[in-house]
Amino acid sequence: MKTETALQDHRHFIKKVIFILLLLVIPLAFIFTALFIGRYSVSVSEVLRSLASPFAGGAGISPQTLTVVLQLRLPRAIAAAFVGAGLSASGTAFQGVFRNPLVDSGFLGVNSGAGFGAGLAILLFGTSLATYGFAFAFGVLAVIFSYLIAKIYKAVPTIMLILGGTIVSSVFSALLTLLKSIADVNSELPAIVYWLMGSVASVSYKDFWAVLVILAGIVGLAFFSWQINVISMGEKEARTMGVNVVFSKRMIIACATLATAGAVCISGIIGWVGLIIPHIGRMLIGNDTRKLLPVSMSLGAVFMVTIDTISRSVTTSEIPLGVLTALVGAPFFVFLLKKTKGGGWQM
Repeated sequence: MKTETALQDHRHFIKKVIFILLLLVIPLAFIFTALFIGRYSVSVSEVLRSLASPFAGGAGISPQTLTVVLQLRLPRAIAAAFVGAGLSASGTAFQGVFRNPLVDSGFLGVNSGAGFGAGLAILLFGTSLATYGFAFAFGVLAVIFSYLIAKIYKAVPTIMLILGGTIVSSVFSALLTLLKSIADVNSELPAIVYWLMGSVASVSYKDFWAVLVILAGIVGLAFFSWQINVISMGEKEARTMGVNVVFSKRMIIACATLATAGAVCISGIIGWVGLIIPHIGRMLIGNDTRKLLPVSMSLGAVFMVTIDTISRSVTTSEIPLGVLTALVGAPFFVFLLKKTKGGGWQM
């Protein structure tokens, strides 16, 4: 009997290891594939030699190829993967905590706040570093404002958080419109509009501080994945199981905000990812957040790397990422509305 139990435990461990490896390897495979796909042709062997060049030298590789692979495609592919993972993870957390299938990673005002911050930075400084910093700061600030509005009721009920996010989003959207009205139509206004449509074209290694922010948010959400599971069953049930609902909600919102704000500040506003990817993950793995979170992150990374590769390969001028994600997300949203009948979501 003990032998059979040990054998079952061993098989379970092997399956778990294989599962984790697949979740890591598949996004890495898509990142690698993105390096030799594009309008500038690069072979697989040239990609491999380019990746090895920092350690083995770049003999036999043209400077153009090294620049394309290491300085252009690699940082944006990595950034796209983390953006997809961060938005998907925060969308998964929010949908679980608020027990609503129709919320996404930016529903507490992150997107509007980040958009205003980016527009303000473009008007004041015009540099990408300032744009990233202001977008991140105002994205976090928007969520703080949403939470403060919700604290009108001491218990901070879910409906008040949603209303707070709606109010803050409206205010920052109005302020962003004001910035557009006073921006220079030849330089500043196009820059603001392009940032809002979403892109990772300008990402470089110096901007990877935002990737670390996304990673910090993801790690925090993974730590609280069990609490998300319990809270999604209802706050009363969570309290009976010994979960500090108020503290857990605050920490989950904070971690999800970090992941979302970090993603938005380097990619601009990209909708639908935090909405559709968690649902695709549920179709594959179920509602257990401990499994759903890593699956959603892996799917989100694959999705965004694929979308980014398409955006820069199809036409001579890049298609904004927000356009492509909307073309995929809108039909899925209609399907979701039809499935839920516009009602609530039971875990």
